[in-house]
Amino acid sequence: MEKHVEVSMLCQIYGKMLTEKQYEFINDYYNNDLSLSEIAENNNITRQAVRDVIKKGENKLFELEEKLLFMKRMSNQEKQIQLILEQLSKIQDSSDKKAQKILENIRKELICLN
Repeated sequence: MEKHVEVSMLCQIYGKMLTEKQYEFINDYYNNDLSLSEIAENNNITRQAVRDVIKKGENKLFELEEKLLFMKRMSNQEKQIQLILEQLSKIQDSSDKKAQKILENIRKELICLN
């Protein structure tokens, strides 16, 4: 997975565990597409200070994921749901209306989880 996407996803999951500045700077850099210079200018600090805050925040996000594995579990769950949906779609039309209704309800529930 590309680092940019990975950090953005980790920030969504673990962002509340960062300091306010770490969250703000990472969000601006990765999600709002601001440069280090723009963030520095907006906060009246140096570009290097912004970079340091972002690096520390990134390290914390990766450490949290390494310990808690929420993103990995979510990704695995999405893959499993997709596999189940594919299997359900392979089931041919049946004359049993009750079974068809049950399968359709299962499909809807799985789509809501995805």
